[in-house]
Amino acid sequence: MVASDGDAVAQDLTDSASKGALDGLSPEEIGKALLSTILAELEDDKAEDIVAIPLAGKSDIADHMVVASGRSQRHVSAMADKIVRRLKDAGFGRAHVEGASAADWVLIDAGDVIVHIFRPEVRSFYNLERVWSEAAHTPVTADA
Repeated sequence: MVASDGDAVAQDLTDSASKGALDGLSPEEIGKALLSTILAELEDDKAEDIVAIPLAGKSDIADHMVVASGRSQRHVSAMADKIVRRLKDAGFGRAHVEGASAADWVLIDAGDVIVHIFRPEVRSFYNLERVWSEAAHTPVTADA
């Protein structure tokens, strides 16, 4: 895997545990680092069918939406917990989490990036990718 600029910034932020790690970065750089950190964590945790959907111009809620699947409720819950911890450790602050108790569908609002982690059958029922993007069926890696 070839690291992109966003990956390098995300790795630098993760390596530097200081709260001021984001100081001096533009909002675009912070958004790229945030997305890259989330995608890298999902890949590390063996998430399935990871899709990133750009929301710029479609919605004011966030710049990107990430949709991924876990194999079980325990897998979904563990991935959500690890993402929240990694974001906090990297200096992105506390993300808001919904649905962690049931772990069929966990939503993580990280500001510029909204993350949905589903069990496969719940994901196919709601089919968020189709709602937000017809081109979203192309898998995305942390390189993107």
